[in-house]
Amino acid sequence: MDAIKTKDDFINFVHSLQSGLNAKPSQWENHTLDSYLGAIASWVRDMNGYYENTGKPVPEDVNWSVFADILKAASIYE
Repeated sequence: MDAIKTKDDFINFVHSLQSGLNAKPSQWENHTLDSYLGAIASWVRDMNGYYENTGKPVPEDVNWSVFADILKAASIYE
């Protein structure tokens, strides 16, 4: 994920998540949209611990508004 630097990198990453879910759903803990969105919220709440435990710097310049726009738009985008 450190290699994701561009919009195209992000799009390819999202497509790889989708492909992984379709190919091997048993490898996913959160099979439904409801549980996946809940896990996103839980992970973001606890994300500082992940970064601290892996020795990575905690991101400070995250544009949360863009993530919110992406998630909201995807609920109605065709």
